Amino acid sequence: MFYTFCSALLRGIYRLLFRFEAKNIEYVPSTGGVVLCSNHISLLDPPAIGIMLNRRVRFMAKEELFKIPLLGPAIDALGAFPVKRGGVGKETIRTAFKLLQDGEIMGIFPEGTRNMEGAVAAKKGAAMIALKSGAAVVPVAVCGKYGLFRKTKVVYGPPIDMSDLLERKESNMLEQATERIMDTINAIVREEQQGRA
Repeated sequence: MFYTFCSALLRGIYRLLFRFEAKNIEYVPSTGGVVLCSNHISLLDPPAIGIMLNRRVRFMAKEELFKIPLLGPAIDALGAFPVKRGGVGKETIRTAFKLLQDGEIMGIFPEGTRNMEGAVAAKKGAAMIALKSGAAVVPVAVCGKYGLFRKTKVVYGPPIDMSDLLERKESNMLEQATERIMDTINAIVREEQQGRA
């Protein structure tokens, strides 16, 4: 109930302030485990990726955030789960797998940090979770900037087929999967930019 209320509230705020819209929501499966893999341009991205969906999206959040009064209980109630400083540990990985096996949606930023200029290399954690969980991998592109009354759009793509990588099981499988995910996301961004030109 709290998540539904917050999503509706943020949906209204984002639409008002950023002329926000979501495109191709139908690509997100209505049931089963899903990994939403998105580019990351702002601290405003996590709500943007999930507020237009009818399903709750779970994100990793820095452990320190859960200790902040008001904020900690709020993000906990919204379904976030903690990741310790210094990287994603085994406990966090287990939590991610459990969520996906239980048929939930998990949001991941493969670059691991905000990246406006394309200078941050994507990490393999998102690909590893996606491949080993067997969940659907849906690419998401945040397009535009969060300027006041400037249009911002979230575009979902069709689930990415990873079956050939799983069959071959090559030593660089995670690198190939990571590259495929980021190439797909970047292709969506370029397509949207060309459409606005």
